Amino acid sequence: MQDLLNLLGPGQRIFVAGSSNEPSGLLQAMAQLGLPENLNFIQFPIPGLNAVDFTGWNSSAQLTTFFMTPTLAKADLPRVHYLPMQMRAVFDYLSDNIDVCLLQVAYDRDGVLRIGPNVDFTASVLSAAKVVIAELNTAVRAPLGCPSIEPGRIDYLFDSHRPLTPMAVPKIDAAAQIIGALVADLINDGDCLQTGIGAIPAAILNELDGKSDLGLHGGLLDVGGRRLIEAGNVNGMRKAVDQGRHITGMALGDDALFDWLADEPAVIFRGADHTHEVSAIAQLQNFVSINSAVEVDLFGQVNAEYAGGRQISGTGGSVDFMRAAKVSKGGRSIVAMNATARGGTVSRIVPRVDMVTALRTDVDIVVTEFGVAQLQNLPNRQRAGALIDIAAPQFRDELRSQMSAG
Repeated sequence: MQDLLNLLGPGQRIFVAGSSNEPSGLLQAMAQLGLPENLNFIQFPIPGLNAVDFTGWNSSAQLTTFFMTPTLAKADLPRVHYLPMQMRAVFDYLSDNIDVCLLQVAYDRDGVLRIGPNVDFTASVLSAAKVVIAELNTAVRAPLGCPSIEPGRIDYLFDSHRPLTPMAVPKIDAAAQIIGALVADLINDGDCLQTGIGAIPAAILNELDGKSDLGLHGGLLDVGGRRLIEAGNVNGMRKAVDQGRHITGMALGDDALFDWLADEPAVIFRGADHTHEVSAIAQLQNFVSINSAVEVDLFGQVNAEYAGGRQISGTGGSVDFMRAAKVSKGGRSIVAMNATARGGTVSRIVPRVDMVTALRTDVDIVVTEFGVAQLQNLPNRQRAGALIDIAAPQFRDELRSQMSAG
């Protein structure tokens, strides 16, 4: 590891690939080293997959993050710098002033060295990084749709043999199942979909068995997306660009998903400059963006990142997709969420959100287990009324009084 240490120096900015492409074996080894002072690690972590506290590596290590996680909430917070930035902008931000790139690579079935299965920012970072340190994971076959990398671009190669960390299967409760069915009713044959992580997106995908000629273009592909591709519901044949291909930035799931991707050339991994790029999505007709939220207020403003007086997640890519849906012919921006939190004691339809992640102009439709609020083209008072109608019944009178007072 001395050769690796020779590549590191005080004050460097070190990008660490996140999600399913985090070089976990390499990071475990690095945590045992006496690293230089004042290193600034940069990562976009995913809760449940990425749990490294870089501030614990030495007393001067810092982390710039685009997404807060439970692990980081327990870190030395003065050395954790949360940067609110949408994913498309993160791609451009990382194209400058990166000294070192840490990522995972693997060989595909034909012996080609590839990056993945998360490539959101890889191209941007590789264009800037002076040093590339990679973990070669021989337990994994790289997806055929991931970008290749020339071995000569890698300055230090760390060998490992470990399974990828699986993404926990979300538990779909009764409310999520109802929401999934309501959203599925809003999806038409031929629509091109983007969904997120969690029980509600999983429930939505489970309800699409009756749809045909769907497309996928988004930030992630999971086991629900794979099932729809294999069943033929998703074929991408009506897409004006990337026809017949399923576009994603990352894959999240289990060993079966990653094994399938190793032999599935129709799933193409692209960076956030394509997956989250408005001009690319604008070419896709009937693009439907489906995202969740912490709360939505009576104006239709969305908070997807802040609760209890603290940052709990990040801006992510939801606003990129919402605004792209607005410029797609026939596109729709949907926010799907439970009507309550904390066991039904707190309404998630609120008079005013604590933090604005998405503007009221970014949202067309809000769905809870109590119904669908079609906000597009509604004036303020009518949209507030539509949102109150899908709040949990026990909170509606209070919300009406708040609306009247406002």
